[in-house]
Amino acid sequence: MPHLVEDLRAEAESAIAAMREAALAARHLHARAELMRHMLTTARKVKDRPKAEAVETVVREWMDAWNLDRHDWPKIANEMEAFTAAFHDYANDPSDPLDARLRESCAALDAALAKQDTSISEQMAFRSQCAHRWWGLVAPTPVDLPGAKPRPSMPELRRDAPFWETGCADFCR
Repeated sequence: MPHLVEDLRAEAESAIAAMREAALAARHLHARAELMRHMLTTARKVKDRPKAEAVETVVREWMDAWNLDRHDWPKIANEMEAFTAAFHDYANDPSDPLDARLRESCAALDAALAKQDTSISEQMAFRSQCAHRWWGLVAPTPVDLPGAKPRPSMPELRRDAPFWETGCADFCR
């Protein structure tokens, strides 16, 4: 029969493993949710403009926010245009068919980003001017991120590991 110390150690290890999994899932989902919230907010701001102009405005804004030059990332830019067009249409008519189109364009953008070894959540966390600081505590920004530029609105946490691997000294002060 395990004794108290072994029981507590095993329970703690199990709880820490669950926390890690939950923290990583939360960071991924929250970053995606933040992009969708920002996209809808931005699409609503330009919904009354001609569609081509509105889409171009939003694509340029997001490519800039992600520090990606559309000429260096043409496949991403193309998918971002389709994604933005779907948001423009949805902002003008929030309906089930247009929600389905949003979901399809989101999946297509994810697929294009995956071909570049990234994702919506990584773009939001590692490149975006709209990143939340806690994302970097869960999944640190890679120090060698290609094309990364300073983000004045987001002080970098140059960590080599997530918070659960850095020790209490960083967080228990």
